[in-house]
Amino acid sequence: MGTFSIWHWLVVLLIVVMVFGTKKLKNLGSDLGGAVKGFKDGMKDAQTGDATPEAPAAKVTQDTKSDQGAIDVEAKQKS
Repeated sequence: MGTFSIWHWLVVLLIVVMVFGTKKLKNLGSDLGGAVKGFKDGMKDAQTGDATPEAPAAKVTQDTKSDQGAIDVEAKQKS
């Protein structure tokens, strides 16, 4: 009762595919793979000491004297 057979896992897999669909599962897999790859690259850079701080991509400021609901955003492209 503590172990599951291959048939149990095949039925679970079939139900998951029917609920989520193959496209969503494919996107989830590629997103997870990209996150793992980015994590590994970050760890490699941290170990070698080649990590360079990057400038922020956008600067967000808010002027409290003028409009309380407006936020001024200045976007810069990475080079």
